[in-house]
Order: sequence, then structure tokens, then C-alpha cells
Amino acid sequence: MASHAQNDISAGFLHEYKSFATDAVHAGSEPEQWNSLAVVPPISLSTTFKQHAPGKHAGFEYSRSGNPTRNCLERAVAALDGAQYCLAVASGLAATMTITHLFKAGDGILCMNDVYGGTNRYFKKIVAEVGLDVSFADFTKLEVLKAALKPNTKMVWIETPTNPTMKVVDIQACSDIVHEHNKDTVVVVDNTFMSAYFQRPLALGADICMYSATKYMNGHSDVVMGLISVSRDDLYERLKFLQNALGAVPSPFDCYMCNRGLKTLHLRMKQHFKNAMAAAKFLEADPRVDKVIFPGLPSHPQHELTKRQSTGCPGMITFYIKGKLEHASTFLSNLKLFALAESLGGYESLAEHPAIMTHASVCEEERKELGINDTLIRLSVGLEDEEDIIADLDQALNAARP
Repeated sequence: MASHAQNDISAGFLHEYKSFATDAVHAGSEPEQWNSLAVVPPISLSTTFKQHAPGKHAGFEYSRSGNPTRNCLERAVAALDGAQYCLAVASGLAATMTITHLFKAGDGILCMNDVYGGTNRYFKKIVAEVGLDVSFADFTKLEVLKAALKPNTKMVWIETPTNPTMKVVDIQACSDIVHEHNKDTVVVVDNTFMSAYFQRPLALGADICMYSATKYMNGHSDVVMGLISVSRDDLYERLKFLQNALGAVPSPFDCYMCNRGLKTLHLRMKQHFKNAMAAAKFLEADPRVDKVIFPGLPSHPQHELTKRQSTGCPGMITFYIKGKLEHASTFLSNLKLFALAESLGGYESLAEHPAIMTHASVCEEERKELGINDTLIRLSVGLEDEEDIIADLDQALNAARP
């Protein structure tokens, strides 16, 4: 663990991971791997590579199977996740698809009930249609998880904090329960919201850590990518085969861009946490707001758990505005600094309406059960000046006052 003193908002959380910033800057980017000794890894655009003789190559043969720029990114992410290996794919959903291809018809997949709308849609509309047994449960209640495990459960999918209602799942406790049920069942954690800086699922008992790197890991809203980190040799070999066989790989340019984004991940996440904490406190104290859900606040039901398994919190805040749909819509349309847009985790502040936007593919009855209603608003607090963020929220709330 790091010896640096943490600021006040980080008090009580895990200490930052040792040498994280150093690994972010240097892992996978060693100049000695290139004849030119380039400090910044070059973008290798070649789709194919000359071989010394049939079947004898210098480590690369075809860019889908392996690419020098992609290798640099994968080594960097593995270091940041405390993992042995990482695989980069074309999107977060490509990561979900690649992992799910580890299993076959008849196998059971148990998923956290509150997850990204695209994950819900993929499992329900695609995976369940090709013969896998898909079910959902609330993993914040460990007894519910235990009861939901079946003899055929081969994968348990955890998302924490959840999207969009920010529930926090105990990764270690869930992993222990699942592996006690069946040591071969694969526990996957979608770590998109937290990034490698705030949470390391593999150190908490998970078998696979995955990301939509489109979000915080890249951090600049200009790359769509997925990442999969593992430490088990057997899982890596199977996933490496699927990365190549399915072919959902990212471009070398996108790999270069994501690797570039990683260099400032530690700096960005600290500022996201600081700004989000200020915004969450402002919203929680505001009479125009019904409820704020932010794991960094003591009012969050899993605040203590968050501190035990994380080094801090990202810029994600969910809150319920007072009034009805019209008030939520007025708030969103009056924001000036926050852009009304899907996605999250970039340097810029974004706001969205989950029921209409990111979670529209989730059926209305299920949204109601999860608390995704017409007054729920999700914020991705960016890196702007704190006072400007709060001023924008304030003026939009004024415009939407019931």
C-alpha cells in the first residue's frame, strides 16, 4: 500500500495501490522493446507481419491475433489491475460477449439484477435465446445470491456499483459464496464505474475483471473499447482463443489512445472523486432533491462496504428530483455545463435520464422494481471547476422547481 497521506474525502477508504501511478506511466511502454527506443509506443497499423519461414514469425502474424500497440495496452492494464493478463476487445459489450462464449447451451448465468441496460439486453434478448439459462438476483443480499445459485450455474456476473442505482456489492463475500457452491464457477466483475484506480476485483476473489474502457479507463470520450483482466492461466488461454476466433478486436489507434488515457487515470479519478463528493453533498442538502445515491456519502446503504473494498468513488451520482417527469426533463434541458448525453467517465460532465435513455431497453415493470423511475437522473461529474459544476446544478434545479 502507498505511504502517501490521503486527503479528507479518502479517509476510511483503502489506501491507494502501491506504485499505481508509476505503473500507469511505465508498464507496457518500456522504450527498450523498440529498436528506436521510442518513449511513446508507436501505432502499429500493419494488418500482417512478414515471417522468417513458414510458421516462424517474430511474435506477430496477423493483427487480429496480436498487435504490438495492443500488447502495450494489455500489459499496462494487467499491471493496474494487479492481474497476470489483459485482453483488449472492441467494446464493453464485446468483452461481455467474449466472456459469455466460455459457456455453452444449458449452462447457467446468474447476473446482478441492477446492471447496465446493454448487459441486461444482451443476457435476456440474445444469450437466453441460444440456450443458456439466464437468471437475475439482488447480490446486495447474500442470502438471495446463495438461494439463486443452481447446479448448472457456471458464471456469476457482478456489477458494482450498479448502473444506474449505485448499489454496492460485496465482491469478496459473493466470490466466497459462489466458489463454495462450485469452485469452477466463474465470478466476473464489471468494474467500469470504479476503474482500476478505485477497485481491484481480482484481489477480492473474482476470476475476471472487465471494463467498458470507453468510460474512465480511457477517460476522454473518444474511444469505444472493452478490457478483460485475469490471473488464471486456463481462463487466459480460453479467452485469448476467443479474442482471436470471435475477432472483436480494437484498432491499433484506439489502443494507443486508451493507453494514453491510462497515463493520467490516477490524477483524473482523484479529481472526479473530489468534484462528485462536492456535488453529492450539495444535492443532498437541497430541498429541490428527494434523494441522492452516492457511495461516498455516509447516507449510502453500503457506504462502509465501499470504504472496505475501494480506494475511493468515481464521479457517478444518481438522484431523484422532486416532481414528475416534466421536472426531470426541464432540469436536464436547462443544464449548460453538463451535456445531456449517454455514456460516462470522460473529463466532461454528462447528465442523462436512465428510464428514457440508457435503460430504455429494460422493461417498465423491471425498471419500477429497480427504482428507475421518471424522476431518476444520473450524473457523470467531470473535471471542471467544482464551483462551476455546483452553479450549473443549482440553476437547472431552479428552472425545474415544482
